Amino acid sequence: MLKKFTLLYIVLAMILGSCSQFENFQKGNFNKVKETGMELKEALPTSFFPKDLHIVAAGDSLTQGVGDSTDTGGYIPYLAEQLEAEKTIKNANFENFGVRGNRTDQLLERLKNKDIQSSVKEADLVILTIGGNDLMKVVKENFSSLKLNHFETEQKLFAKQLQEIFLAIRNQNQEAPIVLVGLYNPFYNWFADVKEMNQIVDEWNAQSLSIVEQDGNAYFVDIHDIFLNNEENLLYTDYFHPNDLGYQLMADRIYEILDEQVIDSMSN
Repeated sequence: MLKKFTLLYIVLAMILGSCSQFENFQKGNFNKVKETGMELKEALPTSFFPKDLHIVAAGDSLTQGVGDSTDTGGYIPYLAEQLEAEKTIKNANFENFGVRGNRTDQLLERLKNKDIQSSVKEADLVILTIGGNDLMKVVKENFSSLKLNHFETEQKLFAKQLQEIFLAIRNQNQEAPIVLVGLYNPFYNWFADVKEMNQIVDEWNAQSLSIVEQDGNAYFVDIHDIFLNNEENLLYTDYFHPNDLGYQLMADRIYEILDEQVIDSMSN
């Protein structure tokens, strides 16, 4: 008898539930139910729907990862791990377009490549490392008599081409934040007597910062002090590129800027 009563109760509940839904539909309340669902979704925090990020990393050997013993892309795997620890980010997918030895003019030329343009167009974020080889070009060409004025002409050319790089990226993508990683001075190991070298790096970085600020949605990451003031060796055996620890500290500094200024805006 109890089993029959329970079964009857379940059947009645199903019938009444169906009737209630039918009445809502007849009275035009069906859309209200849908609207309530939409309002609930909108009220949820962005972290409830973590997103995949498509990140384009372009530039020179620091993006390629020369000096990285794991050969996995220098700073990139460290930064990817940090980004994926964010509640709003499911996967940080990097496309690595770093090429050893690239100067600003060479990166500018590569940005005409259709595959790179397509990737930039779809990017949620673009990260650049460029300029170190422009600086190195001056050193190589004036090795025996390096003077401060040797860098002035090349700095002007560097600034012009960096502006054109930003323009080329913006022609493909107006929305993605651009992060430019600054230069550091590895030359103290070779030219300890050239006291002006730190000044030169600072001036080139200041030039980069001014170009970044003109964009309105770009960010400059200063890493000069990391390599200048650290007691541990941060350079690879070539005394030019970062080693694993150097790349990790670079990633930490890039993530710091992204965490403070960029991630929240990308998650909206």
